[in-house]
Amino acid sequence: MADWTDRRTVLTAGFAQIPKGTTLYELSTMVGCVLIIDVEDDVICDASFTFVMEKTSDFLASLLRGKSVANGMAEIVQEVQERFLAPGQGAVLQAIRAAVDRYHERKR
Repeated sequence: MADWTDRRTVLTAGFAQIPKGTTLYELSTMVGCVLIIDVEDDVICDASFTFVMEKTSDFLASLLRGKSVANGMAEIVQEVQERFLAPGQGAVLQAIRAAVDRYHERKR
């Protein structure tokens, strides 16, 4: 388990509705994204998602770790679009965006 006490980190969360008609929607109507962000350099330290299969959350978290949120989400969007080839990709990006937006609102 990670120890966040030695870093200046915050936890932020975002949620998005999964599109109807997908298999994923039958399991859950929403996807949640939790990000732990270092406030000194605006970098994602860790992430978690509300998927039934833990491997999905682990994979997405590995894509986000080390990514900067200082200048928008272009790098994150590109990485997710190229490497997360699953139904609900748009909802995942929307949940990430909601979490990042919440982080930036707090920093202002």
